[in-house]
Amino acid sequence: MKAVENIFQKRGINYGWAMVLVVFTLSGLAFGSMASISVFLKPVSLEFGWSRGQTSFAYTIASFASAAFGVIWGQVADKYGTKWFGLAGAISMSLTLLALSSLDSIYQFYLLYFLFGALGSALLFSPLYANVGFWFRENPGLALGIAASGGAVGQAFIPHLSGILILSYGWQSAYIYLALIYISISLPISLLIKESPWRVDARSDAISEERNFPLSEKAVVAWISFAVIFCCVCMSVPIMHLVPLLTDKGFSLEFSTFVLMLLMICGAFGRIFGGMLGDYIGALPGYFLMSLGQTIFVVWFPHLVSPLGIYVVAALFGFTYSGVMSSILVCTRMMVSAKFGARAMSLTSFFGWIGMGLGGFLGGYLFDIYGDYTWAFTIAGISGFINLIVLSFFFLQIRRKRNLALN
Repeated sequence: MKAVENIFQKRGINYGWAMVLVVFTLSGLAFGSMASISVFLKPVSLEFGWSRGQTSFAYTIASFASAAFGVIWGQVADKYGTKWFGLAGAISMSLTLLALSSLDSIYQFYLLYFLFGALGSALLFSPLYANVGFWFRENPGLALGIAASGGAVGQAFIPHLSGILILSYGWQSAYIYLALIYISISLPISLLIKESPWRVDARSDAISEERNFPLSEKAVVAWISFAVIFCCVCMSVPIMHLVPLLTDKGFSLEFSTFVLMLLMICGAFGRIFGGMLGDYIGALPGYFLMSLGQTIFVVWFPHLVSPLGIYVVAALFGFTYSGVMSSILVCTRMMVSAKFGARAMSLTSFFGWIGMGLGGFLGGYLFDIYGDYTWAFTIAGISGFINLIVLSFFFLQIRRKRNLALN
């Protein structure tokens, strides 16, 4: 790690860009595994005779575990830093994937995805994003957008890779191959993690931060968290159920995972764009615009029959939903202090994961009741609309407080 740091110093490059690469990679692996549950959904449920709702509940458990333990790790990160978070998360993810290859009960399935969320993804998301965000005093949105785009790249390629591995070797061997790939990539790159000097100073009270924002940090977190619940219900239904939806329509698994890959590739660009949008027009307006696009496009999926229509809507949804994710990070980074950064991102992520888990479960539950995904994607659209209403009230509250301050 020291050798890499020296290279950056000699060339006058902010080491924060190394952290962007680290978080890009680790979040890609973590998000990719979460998205891959949708690819394992049908073969695993058929193997054991579980319903779609029962099997997709593993995604809900992983999401809730990431939510709950993310808050704990956020507290730890703000107090002690994030130096060893990547290493611990890398080992946990790899061991969990390896253990999933030896499933024999649904309770073991749930337990392993709980551990993946609690000790894997929870360590790699909000605490590391907070670290990245505070390496950059100017245009943090661009850095966060690039780092967050790694999650979209992982969601693009890892489910597609999982589908190929399942078709070639079966789902058990697919988990083993993924575990080997994960440990070989994540272990060395996690050694490059270094804490932001800004956050180090903030922890030691060496600097006194001034916030130029009309609402308190607690109010900011409360507003964003409330909106994020509905926002993430909206986005999680396609992430979890798009592949089963398309295969139910008669499309091949290869085509279906390719559509998910296209969605996520467009999402990588969306996350960068969402971060940049926050730098140029403001974090909250950027969040609102990307949320509007996500809400418009999500409801179309069950009604599409042509491959071209599926490609177009998947690309547009991927771009906008991913822009939402980076916009949430930028909102939190720009509205709270460095000392509170990891806790704030962990708290908003807590409610985001709650929404992701609810959306993933509701998609499977509504399918089990009605026999198709029409209602699942309709509920996703309604949730997206509620998110827009909450954001509108948040904006009005900010404007009212600013007007009061001026008067």
